[in-house]
Amino acid sequence: MRLLIVEDERRLARSLAKGLTAEGYAVDVVHDGLEGLHLAGEGIHDLVILDIMLPGMNGYRVCAALRAAGHDVPILMLTAKDGEYDEAEGLDTGADDYLTKPFSYVVLVARVKALLRRGRQGAGASPVHVLGDLRVDTAARRVFLGADEVPLTTREFSVLETLVTRPGEVVSKSQILDHVWDFAYDGDPNIVEVYVSALRRKLRPELIRTVRGAGYRLERPETAS
Repeated sequence: MRLLIVEDERRLARSLAKGLTAEGYAVDVVHDGLEGLHLAGEGIHDLVILDIMLPGMNGYRVCAALRAAGHDVPILMLTAKDGEYDEAEGLDTGADDYLTKPFSYVVLVARVKALLRRGRQGAGASPVHVLGDLRVDTAARRVFLGADEVPLTTREFSVLETLVTRPGEVVSKSQILDHVWDFAYDGDPNIVEVYVSALRRKLRPELIRTVRGAGYRLERPETAS
């Protein structure tokens, strides 16, 4: 899952990004409303954490513009204000949830997870993906091969999650980078191969097939060859 934080309080933005990255999310951060609108409009994020008081364009207008353009990405609004009017205005512009500063980081993570689950359910998708004897629970972030649980690192799980949500489809290296690493990553794109190799060792070598020149495809375990 890839998240976008639009927050002009840089210390808070850095803290949130660090914590959410540790939770296994790819996190992009911008500090301006117009920049946030532009990046959110690209449609590559699974959730937007949006402050209301922003330079360039406030969060209400960013949210309204995204909804007017047809983007249904879940939006969690943050504000230092407190009051029913502000909450109503935020929700009226299309926000999915509202959190008043100061807030508990634990509460924010719970809200993020709830919105992501709600988004998957709204799209008719289950958080549990089963391919043969492989079972991946994206909500609990647990992986089972038959009756055995397979321990994965945060990044390994994120790569597998990108593949398992597109079973049978070829997923390009750039698509995996977009969903697992943030937009500021400028390292070697072959890092994807390192994590795919690790997944093959922990699961089964034939489970993830390389489609030369195109990317990777997750095969059903009982039919993989």
